[in-house]
Amino acid sequence: MPSKKALVRRPGPRLAEGLVTHVERQPVDVELALAQWEAYVAALRAHGWETVEVPTVDDCPDGVFVEDAVVMFRNVALIGRSGAESRRPETAAVEDVLAERLGCSVNRVREPGTLDGGDVLKVGDTVYVGRGGRTNAEGVRQLRAAFEPLGAQVVAVPVSRVLHLKSAVTALPDGTVVGYEPLVDSVTAFPRFLAVPEEAGAHVVVLDGNSVLMAASAPKSAELFTDLGFTPVPVDISEFEKLEGCVTCLSVRLRDLHT
Repeated sequence: MPSKKALVRRPGPRLAEGLVTHVERQPVDVELALAQWEAYVAALRAHGWETVEVPTVDDCPDGVFVEDAVVMFRNVALIGRSGAESRRPETAAVEDVLAERLGCSVNRVREPGTLDGGDVLKVGDTVYVGRGGRTNAEGVRQLRAAFEPLGAQVVAVPVSRVLHLKSAVTALPDGTVVGYEPLVDSVTAFPRFLAVPEEAGAHVVVLDGNSVLMAASAPKSAELFTDLGFTPVPVDISEFEKLEGCVTCLSVRLRDLHT
């Protein structure tokens, strides 16, 4: 049976120093962030996900955004190489957990390639990869080389208005891509696209065939999803949003892991 495991990593003591690119820096309440992270993890568990905690890297302020360290396709892990050099030490602990504890086959993005997991959106066997500030053309090429032999169809799309592809778009359980249109470079890249009324509404984590985890800061989008027959599960992630984080960034969902 497919797995419902999710990698998570708790926020470290230097969280407030995390990188910001497209937003103004705001003070971050680290204690509140930890409480919000714990509630996020609890929401995953409440919907049947087994969470696997990756050791914290205290010297990496952005380490809590564990999604950026790796891209998964079936049992194969492609360890990223961030376009932000300060984030590259985050990957070692993630690789150890995937290889040693979960038995994944591991590949790595090599220099001069760069790739952040937040730039990769999977919809079935289609793998959209954002070509932007954190992921370069060589990173896209290496992702193709790793996953196309496994049956993936890799589609590169431009990203210029936000930090990562999944800062602009994610997908509902039925495969419809949702996004806040002013931040999406190419709406036509996606066969089915639904515009949402709030930026934070563009970010969902599929919990099961009906439920989506999303930020509490997007109530109008939650109403839209409810009207479409889905069940929104809102969580407050305000402190992570100050660092350009969203619900997808805080975990790596291992949906197709067979052991």
